Amino acid sequence: MTVDVFALNFLYSLLATILGGVILALLFFWTRERFFPLPKIDGRWYFEVKTVSSAYNPYKGMILHYIAMVWRQDNCITGTFEKIYEKSSTGERHFDGVNRTRGIINGFIEKKYFSKDRIVLHIVEDGHGRESTHFYDLKVKSSHELEGKFESMVANQTGDVRCQRGEL
Repeated sequence: MTVDVFALNFLYSLLATILGGVILALLFFWTRERFFPLPKIDGRWYFEVKTVSSAYNPYKGMILHYIAMVWRQDNCITGTFEKIYEKSSTGERHFDGVNRTRGIINGFIEKKYFSKDRIVLHIVEDGHGRESTHFYDLKVKSSHELEGKFESMVANQTGDVRCQRGEL
């Protein structure tokens, strides 16, 4: 008789542990989705890119503006963009229509629970004369603003990036 009571107590304890684990997992999942959702970044964004260092001196201090259409599926980001403005040592230019360079955006969101979420973008620009690659490492400041650093294979550029939903 004592073996049956022991087995029954063991079975009840095992079931209570499993049920408690399932309830705890569901509670954590609900809390994460409810209080810590992924940032809503779908839509139109304006990027301002400032070159801080470059192997090609005329690019130092250059400011570029892009307009991007971005969408998110789970933590993956895709989109397109166009260059709309350039201010460099050769002057200031606004690009309209056929003069804009276009590109493709791919990336992901890294969810951070104790700091700002991170967005990583790989951008391939079909520029004038050749294709170029850019890498953006951004922090989510708000639902309307991103900020971070960039690296580009064009003249080994590095610098700062600011993105916002409204025009710059």
